Amino acid sequence: MIATSEFQAEFHFPQETDTQLSSDTDFEDPDGRNAKKTKGKTTKRGKKVPAEKGLAGGKAGSHGRMNGHHQENGKKSMMLFEVVKIGKSATQSVVDDWIESYKHDRDVALLDLINFFIQCSGCKGGVSAEMFHHMQNSEIIRKMTEEFDEDSGDYPLTMAGPQWKKFKSNFCEFIGVLVRQCQYSIIYDEYMMDTVISLLTGLSDSQVRAFRHTSTLAAMKLMTALVNVALNLSINMDNTQRQYETERNKTIGKRASDKLELLLQKRKEVTYVAGSSEVRLKCLTALQGLYHNRELNARLELFTSRFKDRIVSMTLDKEYDVAVQAIKLLTLVLNSSEEVLTAEDCESVYHLVYSAHRPVAVAAGEFLYKKLFSSRDPAEEGVSKRRGRQSPNANLIKTTVFFFLESELHEHGAYLVDSMWDCATELLKDWECMISLLLDEPILGEEALTDRQESALIEIMLCTIRQAAECHPPVGRGTGKRVLTAKEKKTQLDDRTRITELFAVALPLLLAKYSVDAEKVTNLLQLPQYFDLEIYTTGRLEKHLESLLRQIKEVVEKHTDTEVLEACSKTYHALCNEEFTIFNRVDIARSHLLDELVDKFNRLLEDFLQEGEEPDEDDAYQVLSTLKRITAFHNAHNLSKWDLFTSTFKLLTSGIENGDMPEQIVINAMQCTHYAILWQLAKVTESSSNKEDMATLRKQMRAFCMLCQRYLSSVNTAVKEQAFTVLCDMLLIFSHQIVSSGRDMLELLVYSPDSSLQSELLNFILDHVFIDQDDDDNSTDGQQDDEASKIEALHKRRNLLAAYCKLIIYNIVDMKTGADIFKQYMRYYNDYGDIIKETMSKTRQIDKIQCAKTLILSLQQLFKEMLSDLGHNFDRSSSVFSGIKELARRFSLTFGLDQLKTREAIAMLHKDGIEFAFQEPNPQGEGHPPINLAFLDILSEFSSKLLRQDKKTVHLYLERFMTFQMALQREDCWLPLISYRNSLQAGGDDDTMSVISAISSRSSTSRSKKAKPIVGKRKMTEVEESSCSSSDGMWINQQQTVQTPVMISSPHLTSTVLRDPKRIRPEESYMVYPVPPEQQQQQIQQPSPQVQPPQSQPHQIPMDYNTQVAWMLAQRQQEEVRQQQDRVAMQYAKMRSHTQHAIRRGAELMEDDEEPIVEDVMMSSESRLEDLNEGMDFDTMDIDLPPSKNRRERSELKPDFFDPASIMDDSVSMNILTVL
Repeated sequence: MIATSEFQAEFHFPQETDTQLSSDTDFEDPDGRNAKKTKGKTTKRGKKVPAEKGLAGGKAGSHGRMNGHHQENGKKSMMLFEVVKIGKSATQSVVDDWIESYKHDRDVALLDLINFFIQCSGCKGGVSAEMFHHMQNSEIIRKMTEEFDEDSGDYPLTMAGPQWKKFKSNFCEFIGVLVRQCQYSIIYDEYMMDTVISLLTGLSDSQVRAFRHTSTLAAMKLMTALVNVALNLSINMDNTQRQYETERNKTIGKRASDKLELLLQKRKEVTYVAGSSEVRLKCLTALQGLYHNRELNARLELFTSRFKDRIVSMTLDKEYDVAVQAIKLLTLVLNSSEEVLTAEDCESVYHLVYSAHRPVAVAAGEFLYKKLFSSRDPAEEGVSKRRGRQSPNANLIKTTVFFFLESELHEHGAYLVDSMWDCATELLKDWECMISLLLDEPILGEEALTDRQESALIEIMLCTIRQAAECHPPVGRGTGKRVLTAKEKKTQLDDRTRITELFAVALPLLLAKYSVDAEKVTNLLQLPQYFDLEIYTTGRLEKHLESLLRQIKEVVEKHTDTEVLEACSKTYHALCNEEFTIFNRVDIARSHLLDELVDKFNRLLEDFLQEGEEPDEDDAYQVLSTLKRITAFHNAHNLSKWDLFTSTFKLLTSGIENGDMPEQIVINAMQCTHYAILWQLAKVTESSSNKEDMATLRKQMRAFCMLCQRYLSSVNTAVKEQAFTVLCDMLLIFSHQIVSSGRDMLELLVYSPDSSLQSELLNFILDHVFIDQDDDDNSTDGQQDDEASKIEALHKRRNLLAAYCKLIIYNIVDMKTGADIFKQYMRYYNDYGDIIKETMSKTRQIDKIQCAKTLILSLQQLFKEMLSDLGHNFDRSSSVFSGIKELARRFSLTFGLDQLKTREAIAMLHKDGIEFAFQEPNPQGEGHPPINLAFLDILSEFSSKLLRQDKKTVHLYLERFMTFQMALQREDCWLPLISYRNSLQAGGDDDTMSVISAISSRSSTSRSKKAKPIVGKRKMTEVEESSCSSSDGMWINQQQTVQTPVMISSPHLTSTVLRDPKRIRPEESYMVYPVPPEQQQQQIQQPSPQVQPPQSQPHQIPMDYNTQVAWMLAQRQQEEVRQQQDRVAMQYAKMRSHTQHAIRRGAELMEDDEEPIVEDVMMSSESRLEDLNEGMDFDTMDIDLPPSKNRRERSELKPDFFDPASIMDDSVSMNILTVL
């Protein structure tokens, strides 16, 4: 069992003894003898805790405590049942007291808990300590049944009344809290839970209904609580495992070893508590010890036959350690009896040799070796000393080949070899036998290897040589190259020497035999990469080197396959090592070969381009084959002295002018030209070249890029793909980063794409990458080939997208072009989701604000496309609009949890989104929503990323785009605006945001966090004070003239304060807010208690119908006049208020805690006074951050945020100027 303190320290769970008790934990005495209330638990030494203050008055001779109450002669003053029934004490404190009692004496505490369940069943009897220690549960239950009062069928859970109803809830709560508080140690001690579960199980089978009912309910609540504990444990285990994997996958330099060890220990502890995989592992380990003992094998037959299937299934256990031990156990079972495991059982283990987890693969390789190779024919013992084809390993090697072919995974030969390397090293290093099987003729009666088997044997042979020479597992197994020990290094050197001595002689023979087979030759040509080239000289094997060079030359002349030619090029590169004496000999052979190829190419090219008619197919094939050979060598060798750039560039220019050049010739010419420029760049970079070489390279590079750009418009897809790939590589290499690391002399070579080139590259991606599988031109016969071609085509498109994304990441193309990439994130998530997500992450690291603008631009593009397809009256519940919202949600998640880091970016995102939403007015008029207003529904997905104070700022910025009528609209078409405003108001300090807050000054709009609706006299603004002081009589006259003005209702979800009508200017006197005619008509027809129609006075004649209609028409005309006056007055109030505000700022009268975010995020502070002259509203707000932090954040904000010039309305400007 894990120590309680260690376990809690790792997970930071609250300590069981640290639970805070309620301040009111008094217990009532059921007999009424003690009504004194006790106080809460304290931590002072010497003062009794509430539990120690017995309510019944404990005697001096009491022994121990139970639930915080004294006991006398084994009987406590108040039983646990009474405490739960009364319910005066918090369940948490009751459970904590019981836990303390359990830690002091677990038998006494358990006895109290047992009696609790007995008494909760209505039994008046009790279990004594003697019964608890000496009687079984069945005997205790029988004894309690005898003492059960059966006169009444009622028991606590069924009794009526509020007290017993509360008891039932307290009873259930007590069990849940008990398990929750004991989840860290006590429930794992194999005593408390075993005792309680055993008791409840016995009671649930009792003849007494009260026992059955009560125990069943208790067991159900107990199980529910245990399930919650298991769930929390599983979550903690998953989190710990994920943290451990993340830390382990970091590079060694960034890895925190102490944190890794802590997480490892934490994972082990959680795994131990979970117990599942640990139990399986312990069981398998114990069984291995039994199966090792041969004397017990006969006795284990029944066990093996019964549990064999379970053991076989455990080889696929999600815990790799369990899978490894299961495979080892099956290997021991195989040693004891081969008949036990069926062919299906063995095959389920065989395929694990290709597992990416090396311990599992090695265990499966050992099982495979034991099954197929360990048993030898007795007749082979006499030939154990024979070598080559007649050695005992010959049949085993053939068996390996057969298994490799039957597994149908012959592209993973390296994994098979690595799996068997530890257990079958001698077999896999028998290269003499492999060479003999390939070169020697079969003996009499022996079946020769087929062509397919020979190819498989060559591949396995290559894998074994690579494993011996490199001494590390293949890619995907292991974390990388490990440091070899001295013994391993010696073995590695000995193996390389032996490989060189054997294959220096055999390789030319093998190449001569299989020279026409491309697959075999490609594998054979890789062997010299693992040679110790010094052996050619020390072993006097120069003649075999000459033979090898001749064979390589013949292979180059016979083949045009790209893989074969690249293998030949790599072989020459491996042999042309200046450190060895064979360099001159190999260099001469290579130069002679290249001279012949270049001369032949120039001769063929001259004839090919001079023909007036279309090129002959034979001539085109000759040019193509020669060009492919040169291109393959130019990749690994510097051919600058042959000046291939001139010839290939001439060929590409002719293809553009004539348009009839075969695609393969153009593709290879592009590659060759690209290699020529790169080799020239390497020469310029490494040596102190003159300016003439630099200028020549610059001219060639720019001319080649322009040529490739023209090829982007080709009708041939393969040519366009090659031109795109080359352009991306060239732009990346010759970008501004070429001058980094002190290479300022290369500044002349920097090449940046213009807008036309960027546009063409982007269009290529959109046309050739973001397409459906069915739209792909590639098609093959057969379902399997078709799937393979689709995978290959997808891989190609991923490479094209990755090439373009590199240009975005390295700031070579404008970042906003990434909007067309980002908007495809959801649609092509399965194909390119990882690439797009990584691109977003990298761009955010470069520039958070520009990345945010790019993300919102991508959403805007999708929104426009939707409007183009569905029209302006689209359904917001449509799948297209929902998809855009889901994409916005995904984008929001990429910003992470640190809102301070992304504060500026999120603010800019909302700014651009708001401007876009109000960008295009509705052609039907002002009463209809803007065309893009529904975009606010999408923008609301980012509201949760705003800081609390920034939500208010964005809301103020939103109000500048809104008219007064917009705030009153409640139709469905205006729901995006309502939803977005609500998302900005959620979580703010002030819930009384008003739709007309922009018209009031800062002094009148500044409200405290505890603002209450004003009932009586309210504080008036400066404008109102001036109005009242100058024209009280005028205000009275206006009231007498205008009868019962129609008042508007408070806008829904916008304000909780009922505002009084405000008088803006003295000359305008008292005004009311205008009401739309529809609402006005409704209010007149259906008067409310607050709004009454005109009442007839006692001395006035009641108005007839015509008079009322005339009065209503007059009222409407007056309302229209007042509406026009109201618009002008509101703008005047804005100007006056904010002019005063600007003056206060200039005089440095702003308080420290009123630093405006608006100036930082919403507009340029330098141009504030100029914008005031244009009649703009610059409201500010208070924030709660410390002044120093605000100033620091404000210095980081960019000045162009929320530029007010973008929302200038000419009509508003003219009105304001008119007022001024």
